[in-house]
Amino acid sequence: MKRIVTIQDISCFGKCSLTVALPIISACGVEACPIPTAVLSTHTGGFKGFTIHDLTKEISPITEHWKTLDMSFDGIYTGYLGSKEQLKIVSDFIDDFKKENTLVFVDPVMGDHGKLYAGFDEDFAKEMVSLVKKADIIAPNLTEVSYLLGEEYKENFTDDEIKDMLRRLSALGARTVIITGVRRGDKLGVFAYESEKDEFTHYFRERINDTFHGTGDVFASVCSSALVKGFSVKEAIEIATDFVVECIHHTAPDKENHWYSVKFEECIPSLVKRMF
Repeated sequence: MKRIVTIQDISCFGKCSLTVALPIISACGVEACPIPTAVLSTHTGGFKGFTIHDLTKEISPITEHWKTLDMSFDGIYTGYLGSKEQLKIVSDFIDDFKKENTLVFVDPVMGDHGKLYAGFDEDFAKEMVSLVKKADIIAPNLTEVSYLLGEEYKENFTDDEIKDMLRRLSALGARTVIITGVRRGDKLGVFAYESEKDEFTHYFRERINDTFHGTGDVFASVCSSALVKGFSVKEAIEIATDFVVECIHHTAPDKENHWYSVKFEECIPSLVKRMF
């Protein structure tokens, strides 16, 4: 069985980050090992009065113990990291645990819709570049691409502009770059670039006029699992995109009651069929 360690926060309610990653990675047939960077009572999108307990000081003791156990991982998947200090600690973790066949998948979570999330600034984005340089695969959305490259954000980029950004991101170090949230008329999709093949690929589905929290985490969890299991980049982005679309379609009729995330649990049977 393949094994992924995933490093990000956990929202006790709301289904983001580890609350999404653990069940989805497991459903894909991959052993999931979490390192929580913070515990939140709920995610921060739409909830008021949520609590946060930072776990930065707990990360290094966990990794030091793991070193004594001679732990190894087929994949290292990083998501939301809340501070420059955490970026440095996770960077050190990659140095300590990455082996020849370990796939490092970095989702450089920083913002969306042209804006950084609360608590982040341009200095944080510059520090994120240092972590991105250690990745084999990165999966930013267009907002995160803009901050990583110092580009002005816009909602629509041409194919040539996307390809140029993919090449420039790959030049930072990642052999594969996946850009999510690319719009093409009534469609929304993903562009990818594999530097070793010098090959571009893309995949689009219908654009749904509904927004749900956590769909980026769903995509990254499926995509990283598929890649660790040996699926091609093209196959991985198709499986991940299809699953996100299915989850949104399944949840949209009940959005009044389930506005905080998608009902991915009830869609897992179709994911299992694709992954095995």
